[in-house]
Amino acid sequence: MVTLVDNPDITGGGERMAVTIAMQLDPKRFESILCATRSLEGPSFRADLEAAGVRLLTLDRHSKLAVWAWWPLISLLRRERVDVIHAHKFGSNLWGTILGRLAAVPVVIAHEQSWASARLSRKGPAIRRFLDREVIGRGADAFIAVSRADRSRMIDYEGVNPTRIRVLPNSIPRRAPTGRDIRAELEISAEAPVVVTVCQLRPEKALEVLVSAAARLHAEFPDLAVLVAGDGREEAALREQMRREGVEDVVKLLGTRTDVPDLLAGGDVAVCCSDFEGTPLSVMEYMAAGRAVVATDVGGLGELVEDTVHGLLVPPRDPGALAGAIAKLLRDPEARHRMGARGKDRQLRDFDLESMVGRVELLYEELVRTSRPRR
Repeated sequence: MVTLVDNPDITGGGERMAVTIAMQLDPKRFESILCATRSLEGPSFRADLEAAGVRLLTLDRHSKLAVWAWWPLISLLRRERVDVIHAHKFGSNLWGTILGRLAAVPVVIAHEQSWASARLSRKGPAIRRFLDREVIGRGADAFIAVSRADRSRMIDYEGVNPTRIRVLPNSIPRRAPTGRDIRAELEISAEAPVVVTVCQLRPEKALEVLVSAAARLHAEFPDLAVLVAGDGREEAALREQMRREGVEDVVKLLGTRTDVPDLLAGGDVAVCCSDFEGTPLSVMEYMAAGRAVVATDVGGLGELVEDTVHGLLVPPRDPGALAGAIAKLLRDPEARHRMGARGKDRQLRDFDLESMVGRVELLYEELVRTSRPRR
């Protein structure tokens, strides 16, 4: 089977999920190949894929119009008589569906990591709705949504056939902290309140809201530290905002980190302030670390974090509400520890990677068994 993804970047949740599934498939039942449609630049999972025995095919595709760059994948699909192509995220979903059908692959699966049409408007751009409905929704054997909220929007706003949609929430592997003292490393005192967020620095992550919330919180919590782990094109704008709001010593942009469990172990409250989400891996990692979560009530976040049970939900784009929820948890250690413990229990029960990969394997076998002969 072939996993198709734009770039196996270590910082993107959707990319991490695609790569993790490819690496975790039972090698006795599946031969796993990962196709990265763009050249691997920056931190990637190349070494992990090789160690897991996953073959890697990289396409030299530099633009959306470089149609000829797809030929190595088409050749592989035909030459090796691939049974399943599993694409992740919109661009790969579109091309995976088209090329999978042209190459007569028996089973084509499209996997939407979040309902990305919400990026631009409530209904999304018309061309995106059309392609999801008429090309991916009709051409793929299964169109995976990562939350019930995403499934509803795909049906209500895009008109995707509900019989093609499967809901499969993301999951994470179990990773324990190593015991490193992150506070000592970052010169943060043991008593200081620490807020952590892990995400790519993209517009939809709304980190400028967190920076504004930090400015509000600083008066009550003068030794506050807000740790942001991730890279992205918003870094320069965020640094300028931090300077403007006087929180350069409060908010710390740490870049990409591979020690997220250690980072979370050194924090008190974890935050996701996005404009839209599916079922983000970062929030699952917060829960696995036993940290109370403050999250915006958008997309599938309410399916992960039950308000006042595993953390607190706030409206998007409201720095006052975000600051108020963070402050409430920082003032009440007993409540946040109680919420964190319940979140940890839920992550282990409902969002465990081994169980999720097992469901993916069963889906592959079901669809191969029931697929129409195409070759």
